[in-house]
Amino acid sequence: MNLDHVFVCGNPALDFAATLRARRSVRFEMFTTPGRLNAWYVESGLVDAVSPGQEADVEQARAVREAIYQLVTARRLGQEYDRAALTVVNNAARKPPAVPQLIPAGRWTQATPEEALSMVARHAVELLNGSDVPLLKECGNPECTRTYIDRSRGMRRQWCGMDSCGNKIKAAAYRARKKTTPATSR
Repeated sequence: MNLDHVFVCGNPALDFAATLRARRSVRFEMFTTPGRLNAWYVESGLVDAVSPGQEADVEQARAVREAIYQLVTARRLGQEYDRAALTVVNNAARKPPAVPQLIPAGRWTQATPEEALSMVARHAVELLNGSDVPLLKECGNPECTRTYIDRSRGMRRQWCGMDSCGNKIKAAAYRARKKTTPATSR
């Protein structure tokens, strides 16, 4: 399985929730170590550097991720929020976030794992209370469980991303059509 972090969902909180892949089938965990978690924080662009984390930071991040996923799914489906999930996300959002600093080279944000997680939780709070809620969609790939913001014209986007899911589905459909279409003789 690909260990690269993918940012196709349109919001850091949604990309964070997508780090447990294929929830309905093989369930692939992206946050296997504190280093992998910190790499996500930096690659997402939320922060420039994260101080070394512990296994407890990974466990906390997974708990917040699952709570975000529950809340986003409930919001997308028009259901009530799970109270425990609300508490987890709100508690993380209450922690102080990383504070950007100005250095000669420009903006620099150094964070602890807790500060970086607070920033993710705050993105979730803003997303779930914002104008993008009607644009939330789940990827059309049955194996994928990413939720993304569909800002496409006419809201016609079907997949979280063409590279990650769209091309796979289109290629599979093409192969299936080729299999069932009899060869025409000349």
